[in-house]
Amino acid sequence: MAEITLTVNGRSVTKSVKGNTLLVEFLREDLRLTGTHVGCDTSQCGACVVHVNGKDVKACTMFAVEADGAEVATIEGEAAPDGTLSAVQAAFQEHHGLQCGFCTPGMVMTATALLRDNPKPTEAEVRDYLEGNICRCTGYHNIVKAIMAASGQDVTSIAAE
Repeated sequence: MAEITLTVNGRSVTKSVKGNTLLVEFLREDLRLTGTHVGCDTSQCGACVVHVNGKDVKACTMFAVEADGAEVATIEGEAAPDGTLSAVQAAFQEHHGLQCGFCTPGMVMTATALLRDNPKPTEAEVRDYLEGNICRCTGYHNIVKAIMAASGQDVTSIAAE
C-alpha cells in the first residue's frame, strides 16, 4: 500500500492505495466519482478521460500512485459549484451531442482539453482530436457540432456524414 495525496476537482485527497490500482478505479471506487467510465479496459474508447495536471489522460492507463501530487479534474468538476454547466456541457446539451450518455463524460473532457489548447479548431481538427474516443450511438455529427458551438463558431455549415 502507498499513501497518495492529490487534488481532485479542487479538493485535496489523501488515501492509501495498492500499487496496481488504476486511476479510474481510484476515482470510481475510492472517491465515488462515477462519472469517469470504464468502457473497454484497453485504452481504446476514451470513456475514462480525465485531466491530470491540465493534460487529458485515459485514466485506465495510469496508476493512482502516478497521480500522487497531481491536480486531477473529472467530469464532476466541470460544472460550476452552483450547477451551471460549462460551455462544453451546455453545447452538448443544446446540440444533442449525446444519446445513451456512456461516452459523454470522456467526450466532454476530451473536448474541453481540445478547446483549451485550440480555442477555434476546424471541423477536421475536432474530428481528428476525437480519434481516441468511441461513441456507438451518435455517429459523431452532433458531438462535433457541439464542440464547434462551444468554441463560439457557426455550426450551421456542418454537414451530416
